[in-house]
Amino acid sequence: MPRAKIKKIIIAIVVLFIVILISRALFSSKSQPSNPSEQKSENTSTAKPALTVTTVQPRIMPLPTVLAANGNVAAWQEASIGSESNGLRLTDVNVNVGDHVKKGQILASYAAETIQADVAQAEANLLEKQALAAQDFANADRAKRLDAEGALSKQEISLYITNAKAAEAKIAAAKATLNAQKLRLKYTTVLAPDDGIISARTATVGAVVNGGTELFRMILQSRLEWRAEVTSAELSRIRIGDTAVITTTTGGSPLNGRVRMIAPTINPQSRAALVYVDLPVMQAANTPVKAGMYARGEFQIDHSNATTLPQAAVVLRDGFNYIFVVVASQHVQRIKVDTGRLVGDLLEILTALKPNTNIVSMGAGFLNDGDLVRLAPEKKTDHGNQAIGQSLQGKTLIPAPPASSIVAAK
Repeated sequence: MPRAKIKKIIIAIVVLFIVILISRALFSSKSQPSNPSEQKSENTSTAKPALTVTTVQPRIMPLPTVLAANGNVAAWQEASIGSESNGLRLTDVNVNVGDHVKKGQILASYAAETIQADVAQAEANLLEKQALAAQDFANADRAKRLDAEGALSKQEISLYITNAKAAEAKIAAAKATLNAQKLRLKYTTVLAPDDGIISARTATVGAVVNGGTELFRMILQSRLEWRAEVTSAELSRIRIGDTAVITTTTGGSPLNGRVRMIAPTINPQSRAALVYVDLPVMQAANTPVKAGMYARGEFQIDHSNATTLPQAAVVLRDGFNYIFVVVASQHVQRIKVDTGRLVGDLLEILTALKPNTNIVSMGAGFLNDGDLVRLAPEKKTDHGNQAIGQSLQGKTLIPAPPASSIVAAK
């Protein structure tokens, strides 16, 4: 084939390729909208919302100012109940550890036969002394009558009167011996000195114990106290009568206590002082608070106004707290915030927020910065006020705009 013909074919193919490219470019330009804003609105109208959410606005209300502390739970007073009899055998032990006892209740008993025999002997000795003293008393009376007549000498009269006084002293000694034996008989029963709970027991049936040996330990009046360790710098902020909320390591329900006493001295090593907080009296044997537990608590010192949001509106990501604010285009904007006190379901927001800011209340954990959302219709029930009333019972709230109901749906 001649070279000229081949050259013409190549030129034709190149021209055809260029024509195809130009036609495709013209077609694509016609299919795109002439105005970029029209293209953006079209994309926005076709985008689907990520979630249907409701919004809540920040509220200003008084929150308690708290001071955190740690310490041990201990008995208010613990009594040591010991043996007052010596060398007697225990015959009955009527209580065990954890039993609630009443004042005067019999805790244990000793074998009383020996003491009963001693009491009987002391009674007989007293009767004997009284019988012998009767004649001495009669002789003294006769001597006093004959003194005026001079029938007896002064020495004889003095002797009769002295014998009568000696007999009277012997009777008093016999009575004292009898009382001592009766007291020993009384000590054969061990009684509870007050209402309380038995916290320890060493008494064993059949044991022969010496006087002064501890048999039981008892928490008087079943009262416990929390001994909080507070630094010297914070001690001046606490007053007697302040309320404290105590939580134990068992994770049970918090307990409300009241400051009873503040220690007058500070530990020179730890630079901390003890604050004694009375706890409610626990009558149940399975009470979650027991002496010896380690507990932490918070002293409610004062109240101050704070900007609050429901705790569900704050999302924790990468160690920081964020909220999602709904802007005019119904997109969400993620904002980093600092948080403070938590009371019930309300969390203090330290970052400045405008009062009319619309913030996603629930479901914020499923959102990302810039997501499109749909606002749920508002319900007429004021769930926000109900939640606040449950979180701060008995506290006066500062009025704020009502929050919308909390709904989250994909």
